[in-house]
Amino acid sequence: MERFPMLWEGKRIGEPTTEKEALYTCFSVRCRPPGAGLWCAWAVGERGELRLGVLEPAGDYAAISRRFSERMTAPMGTLVQGQLRSVESAGETGWETAPEPERLFHSPWLRRQLHGAQGVLTRTEGKGRRLALPYDEKKPFPLTSLFCFSALYRIEGRRYVVFTFDKEDWPVPPRGDGRQSRR
Repeated sequence: MERFPMLWEGKRIGEPTTEKEALYTCFSVRCRPPGAGLWCAWAVGERGELRLGVLEPAGDYAAISRRFSERMTAPMGTLVQGQLRSVESAGETGWETAPEPERLFHSPWLRRQLHGAQGVLTRTEGKGRRLALPYDEKKPFPLTSLFCFSALYRIEGRRYVVFTFDKEDWPVPPRGDGRQSRR
């Protein structure tokens, strides 16, 4: 059994555990949420993150126990910490405007495809980067050949196609973490 810190806004609020069971990793989280509302636990690794789920009230505490296959946990790399996030803001925090998104990448192909793109958002995630491109069905889309590596999200009420890239500028498949919006 391994322990890792559970953080909320940089403050340690608990010490969840993980345990290996054959090809599965079991996560057990028990902590005291910082306030009323729905809270979601996340496992954060060196290369990505995995949404564990919404905590259930258990007296003064909230808890969740989940089991994920190695296929789901491997992309995040070595577990670094857990994070507690408000469900209402999941997927919408930490984004910054990228006025020249082509400068975020070393890949000449990505730089060409993103040159002149408007309204792009970005955020660092582990050793990689997430890129959110505004989505409008009536306008041309700059990364159509990578569309299978994307997920549709609502960020601050607008539709975006979000990509995750590793440190070598390779696209990472979407996690299916439940934050995708549907039409």
